Amino acid sequence: MAAASPLAACLRSLRAVVLDTDGVIIDSARLHAAAWQEAFDACLAAVGGQRPFDPEADYLRYVDGRSREDGAAAFLASRGLELPLGSLGDPPGTGTVRAVAARKDALFTALLEARGVTAWPGAVRLLAALRGERVPCAAVSASRHATGLLSRAQLLDRFGAVVDGDEAARLGLPGKPDPALFLEAARRLAVPAADTAVIEDALAGVEAGRRGGFGLVVGVDRTGGRYRAGQLRRRGADVVVSDPGELLMPGTG
Repeated sequence: MAAASPLAACLRSLRAVVLDTDGVIIDSARLHAAAWQEAFDACLAAVGGQRPFDPEADYLRYVDGRSREDGAAAFLASRGLELPLGSLGDPPGTGTVRAVAARKDALFTALLEARGVTAWPGAVRLLAALRGERVPCAAVSASRHATGLLSRAQLLDRFGAVVDGDEAARLGLPGKPDPALFLEAARRLAVPAADTAVIEDALAGVEAGRRGGFGLVVGVDRTGGRYRAGQLRRRGADVVVSDPGELLMPGTG
């Protein structure tokens, strides 16, 4: 008799899984939020009369899951600061959107070296179970650091494909909530979107999964609050969990 699948029922009929990196696989969202806080607060201080960047509410609403440039532009616009886009080579600063994005990247890199990151244990258990069931997986991220983070966590070999910020730029793929990153990941796994699950913690990412026609969209809410879970469902999550490990049957993984 074949052993029972360790996967929750909602995953068993699907042939592939695409997971977001920051916040779902790697515990790096806190470093991203801290770097954004310092980068944005320098801009806000320059104009005066602005409340500081909120590393929880503002991060989740404006920058989580988006590319650096899209996130920077969205938050600054929310405060009435419409900076010029700038040039690709702009050094870290506060004068252009790309300068702010470059400042954030430099701050994130410094925080990463100083503090390091770890993988979420529930995600590691789920990846092990998916490998055991021969379900191919891909990792997706708007961040250019994603491949390096997965390598640091010794998880890079768990993925048949990684579509990160560098790949998005090389291919000219639009960022979330456009589904292009997820669709490219499914294409590389050679599995149709309708037969693939997306696991995401960002509102923009959940919306991207729904727009892309994926067979299952799982929202990850690590805040533990009903408000965030409701937001994820309104953007298109079929299921909301507090950790990817909840996608395993009790007593497995």
